[in-house]
Amino acid sequence: MADLSVNICGVKLKNPVIAASGTFGFGREYNEIYDISKIGGVSTKGMTLQPREGNPVPRIAEGKSVILNAVGLQNPGVEHFIKHDLDFLKSKGVVIIANVAGKTLDEYGEICAKLNGLVDFVELNISCPNVKAGGMAFGIKPESIKEVTRVSKSGLSKTPLMVKLSPNVESIPVNAKAAQSGGADCISLINTLTGMAVDIERRRPIIANNTGGVSGAGIKPIALRMVYEAAHSVEIPVIGMGGITSGVDALEFMMAGARAVQVGTANFTDVNAMPRIIDEMNAWLDKHGILSVNEIVDTLKLNG
Repeated sequence: MADLSVNICGVKLKNPVIAASGTFGFGREYNEIYDISKIGGVSTKGMTLQPREGNPVPRIAEGKSVILNAVGLQNPGVEHFIKHDLDFLKSKGVVIIANVAGKTLDEYGEICAKLNGLVDFVELNISCPNVKAGGMAFGIKPESIKEVTRVSKSGLSKTPLMVKLSPNVESIPVNAKAAQSGGADCISLINTLTGMAVDIERRRPIIANNTGGVSGAGIKPIALRMVYEAAHSVEIPVIGMGGITSGVDALEFMMAGARAVQVGTANFTDVNAMPRIIDEMNAWLDKHGILSVNEIVDTLKLNG
């Protein structure tokens, strides 16, 4: 069998397949189906300083090869995670990536300080609106990306910082560089695209919040292009995600420059998606006589 282990920012993952935030909870439910120690890591449900109830329902809608969600970061809060979920994840031997969000720069800094040294990575969800700056998401403009990264990094003396980039922007390379300039140790992308689904009988959006984040197999070509652009604009590691449903998909992202991948929506349509993806990656590597998955990273050759 090929060596699937990867090293990102000094943290070793047994394989490059990570559960994406918001699709895996804190791992307990999926562990009832299979031993989650099989996967490389878990990016937790997005956490805030205080518990949040999330958006009104309906907040999920299905499309062709995609789903839309506007869950609104429903979560029990970071203190609950530390007291009730952290030890469980540690017991499974997976790399723990704490996904966090805030309404202000100060909240990002505070929540990062609480998690410093307790988890393997902190992943910043910067698609959240900055309530002190007119409601525009932190992840839209490079200046705000750099600043929220800088403030968050200041509270993380012991834990690497991963910044999750939004695709709803003018330039992924520019924003990737802004995260790197702000002190990010690595970046992940893409977060969900913004979309809408309509109930034509009611002549209203299906989702109560009107719009939602689009994820699933249908967004893969967009995600793959953006991951390639990001990986070739920064010197820090890139973790790719967006529509990955198979081992071939995961290998494509790694060939495009990603050092690891996150799998999200696929877990809803196939609860065993990640163990299957790991097996499919290994089978492809063995078939092609490749001894380590790291050998395929950034091997994509453009035409022309």
